[in-house]
Amino acid sequence: MQGDATAPDIQVHGIRAAAPVVQTFGLRRDFGAKTAVLPLDLEVQAGEFFGFLGPNGAGKSTTIRMLCGLLKPTAGSAKVLGLDCATETLELRRRIGVLPEDPSLYDRLTPREMLELVARLHGLPNDEGRRRSEALFELMELAAADRSRILMDFSMGMRKKVALAAALLHGPRVLFLDEPFNGIDAVTVRAIRGVLTDAVNRGVTVFFSSHVLELVERLCTRVAIITEGSLRVCGTLAEVKVQSGLGDSASLEDVFVHLAGGARTNGSGVDFL
Repeated sequence: MQGDATAPDIQVHGIRAAAPVVQTFGLRRDFGAKTAVLPLDLEVQAGEFFGFLGPNGAGKSTTIRMLCGLLKPTAGSAKVLGLDCATETLELRRRIGVLPEDPSLYDRLTPREMLELVARLHGLPNDEGRRRSEALFELMELAAADRSRILMDFSMGMRKKVALAAALLHGPRVLFLDEPFNGIDAVTVRAIRGVLTDAVNRGVTVFFSSHVLELVERLCTRVAIITEGSLRVCGTLAEVKVQSGLGDSASLEDVFVHLAGGARTNGSGVDFL
């Protein structure tokens, strides 16, 4: 970040409301005979850095897709910014940003062209779209030379930088991220972490899933852990340690493994060298 050129670029639409910005009411999703998400009741407040954790197949991505209006629930409902996620999807998508685990980009475009397209879709004036794009590229530490290369040649980490810039370009109030740190190097992790922290400081609510528990512990104001589609604990780090029954001395990793049932010992009959 250089000077204050980026200060006005990622603005939050509207004024923070006192009501939770993310709410679920008995939210459930079935795929045939399989229930991916059991009735889920959850609240996330404005300006939170909220970690949504669980083992593979726990229902994290399914929940995020329902909150983004990309998947209709089987039962229950969800609201984001007071909008029904199943019926007010167009207005919802105007106000949120989304970074999926495996971002889809137009590989024949450059980062500048990609963000120009996103700016037009959101109705931003051309000059404003370019100004915001360049400011975001600076925040992402995307080299000037790379901004004119086609995305087909980019690594996963560079693609995630561009996808996150696209998710932030229109000034969303809530940002949904599915495994943003998966498969990227430490330098890119640092850049993305800085951008997300800056967004939260501006009033953006960040709702993200991650298996990088060290970063979750460092960044999040509150966390929730689900297993097999069911919410197990939710609260601050101190609160989830108590809720898990492990106590204050436990780490987030201890809590996660305990709730996920993944701990293995020599009692299983397997020899560990």
